[in-house]
Amino acid sequence: ISSTTLHTVVVIHANHPNEIDDKVKQALARFRNEGITLLNQSVLLRGINDDEDALARLSEQLFTGGVLPYYLHMLDPVAGSRHFAVEEQRAKEIIRELRRRLPGYLVPRLVREVAGAGYKIPL
Repeated sequence: ISSTTLHTVVVIHANHPNEIDDKVKQALARFRNEGITLLNQSVLLRGINDDEDALARLSEQLFTGGVLPYYLHMLDPVAGSRHFAVEEQRAKEIIRELRRRLPGYLVPRLVREVAGAGYKIPL
């Protein structure tokens, strides 16, 4: 990857701050040392990360590892996942609270994927 003349961006997928340990930070540092931009996407999951504290800690942990929080996805309605779904109103409340607590660059964009749409739908 380091031999390309293109600017490389890697998007990781972390949903909870407990996922960002020292080994992960070391791996991320190797990417950064190669000049790679690192972004994160998460899925909002009921009972896992559907509170302001967990998501604020996740954003802070990501940033200490050189990763910018980019997307916070609403859960796709797939078979067997309904119990993880968070209501859109609650998701928006969480984002409002994150905006109060964190600098703007640490607040992910709340989005939903819609089949057939050519882009993620901002909420």
